[in-house]
Amino acid sequence: MPIRIPADLPAARTLREENIFTMDLRRAETQDIRPLQILVLNLMPTKIVTETQLARLLGNTPLQIEMHLMAVGHVPKHTAPEHMLAFYKSFAEVREDYFDGMVITGAPVEKLAFEDVDYWPELCSIMEWTKSHVYSTFHICWGAQAALYYHYGIDKVLLDKKLSGVYPHRVTHRGSILFRGFDDVFMAPHSRNTTVLREQIAAEPRLKILAESEEAGVYAVSNDGGRQIFITGHSEYDTETLKNEYLRDKAAGLEPELPENYFPGNDDSREPLCTWRSGANLLYSNWLNYFVYQETPYSIHSIKAL
Repeated sequence: MPIRIPADLPAARTLREENIFTMDLRRAETQDIRPLQILVLNLMPTKIVTETQLARLLGNTPLQIEMHLMAVGHVPKHTAPEHMLAFYKSFAEVREDYFDGMVITGAPVEKLAFEDVDYWPELCSIMEWTKSHVYSTFHICWGAQAALYYHYGIDKVLLDKKLSGVYPHRVTHRGSILFRGFDDVFMAPHSRNTTVLREQIAAEPRLKILAESEEAGVYAVSNDGGRQIFITGHSEYDTETLKNEYLRDKAAGLEPELPENYFPGNDDSREPLCTWRSGANLLYSNWLNYFVYQETPYSIHSIKAL
């Protein structure tokens, strides 16, 4: 089944070229089936890149998805105002609506204290709103750290050096259906300067650690019932995303270290290979199927508050 996105969204052409089944809103409205309403709060500066990455994963499922885009009041520097006006809604515009699922992305503000981020009060209001207006919320990287801090008081910790690369992980909670079908070891990218401590998460009885990495630490956490999912990495990344970040920092004279387990032979002149795509697709498919589609009420307005 397809993902429903506006026909003129830049991601639509990319997805069609990749043979990912998309459907414009006009055609979707003729089908006698309720699509899942998925809201994406895109906090990344390169909006089009991130919305395309997420649409690619949300669209790789037998379910019909209607993706909505939301932004905070912070004005993005790397996305045209016309794009924001055409495709993004404000929190005020969706406040009275209900959604089967929501994705809150990462943001390049991790070295700041949460309270020093200029849109932190608005984000807190949104995270509180998700408890009563969204059935399951999927948080990514800094978005996961922000939500763990807001909902559970678990603060992030600055790393000695940036964690950048593709790392092996293991599912450590064997009963987790979020990772149903995963290999014993799976790869996932990380790109961050901060982390959350395992012992603090393990001490919170409302949370479960689902998957971890010896090198990258805790990868996946959920609350009881999966209404809140926290992913510390970037499974949505394209093959060249880490390369582009590395070359950007290198050009800026920041002397970044090579992303680990990424460039063949640790040679940044060679093209990287994607070793995490299958796991990324399965992660999002499992979330949509087991935590959204099979659990959310058909009458979306009857979602019970956490």
